[in-house]
Amino acid sequence: MTDITLLIVDDHPVVRDGLRGMFDAEGSGFRVLGEAPDGVHGVELALELDPDVVLMDLRMPGGGGVDAIAELGRRGARSRVLVLTTYDTDTDTLPAIEAGATGYLLKDAPREELFAAVRAAAEGRTVLSPAVASRLVTAVRAPAAAGAALSAREGEILALVAKGTANRAIAAELFISEATVKTHLTHIYAKLGVNDRASAVATAYDRGILGGP
Repeated sequence: MTDITLLIVDDHPVVRDGLRGMFDAEGSGFRVLGEAPDGVHGVELALELDPDVVLMDLRMPGGGGVDAIAELGRRGARSRVLVLTTYDTDTDTLPAIEAGATGYLLKDAPREELFAAVRAAAEGRTVLSPAVASRLVTAVRAPAAAGAALSAREGEILALVAKGTANRAIAAELFISEATVKTHLTHIYAKLGVNDRASAVATAYDRGILGGP
């Protein structure tokens, strides 16, 4: 049986080394073709090496995972992307899945669960950690509506908007893409019942979401 080939994209060298050692172990059925410290280099290597599966972290200085996943899709990469991260909040999981990730697993997953997830991803089957699956089901069944509470990440973004921070600067500070910032703003507007940044800030102050002006 041919080994499943992998590319590891993570900004922590220790994590990359640990994963490589695990997957390159004799008889594992996997072979690591390369490593990248951020999403930008990850895209370049994925297109060059053509691995079966890309193990992708999400929050990385120099280029986040969501942007990388979307870019691989735009460029027609064959590789399946399995997100492997410590974050399972709605603001991380939903954009990653929407961008085209085949699966989403947390870094505390047992070794055999990770191996099984990679095999499933290589076959094109969706694999989600239980916590992520639950969040996705909840999001589908109860979409955001006017009056709903803001998530922690939406609160962070709204606070930066209130300071006059531009979308690009917000993206850089929070290690997310501008597109993700815009998506969050759309959700914020819907929940506050407004149509623009100024109205969002004014309404948030009026409701005490941002505290005193």
